[in-house]
Amino acid sequence: MNRALDEQFMRRAIAVARARLGRTWPNPVVGCVIARGDEVLIETATADGGRPHAEEQALAAIGEAARGATVYVTMEPCGQRSTDTPSCSERLALAGVGRVVIAADNPSHLSSGRGLIRLQAAGVPVESGFLAEEAAPLYRAFRHKVSTGLPLVEAAATGEGFDARFEAEPGDDLPNALSRYGRAGYTRLWVEPATDLAKRLKELGLLA
Repeated sequence: MNRALDEQFMRRAIAVARARLGRTWPNPVVGCVIARGDEVLIETATADGGRPHAEEQALAAIGEAARGATVYVTMEPCGQRSTDTPSCSERLALAGVGRVVIAADNPSHLSSGRGLIRLQAAGVPVESGFLAEEAAPLYRAFRHKVSTGLPLVEAAATGEGFDARFEAEPGDDLPNALSRYGRAGYTRLWVEPATDLAKRLKELGLLA
């Protein structure tokens, strides 16, 4: 085990994921790097709209080359799908990967430790929590959405990295408006700073 390479490849997975923030809702963005020794075989991130997942794309792209390789993922692979297709943890186990290194846990009810358990049950060595603090900003909004049902709203000068801009009329009920965004699948919204809308959201405790 080469710790310097582990750090290098996980940081690459984090960077790949960060570049796609705001494009994968309602799913969280996940970066995936598959490597053998010091060679990167493939790097992927969750596709626009949340599917296919990063691991699914990576395994499909390299096929048998994944056998025995090390997989670096920024979030725990899903342990169950909302569809009838195999979960990412099942796909990784079936591909015969040699090791899986995970940065962040997955709070989704379709994961929440299930992915890790599936991999371990299949005999795949797993390390979880590796560079977790560096990956944490990727999932701040997703964790907020899972725990509250509401998107995280932040003040920002531009919408880069956000799912959408939060818009409301002067007389709108802001909690209800925010709930509508949540039901539509948004996880991270932005408003311009120093505006009446930002001020109203802050007064209601709805601005991060």
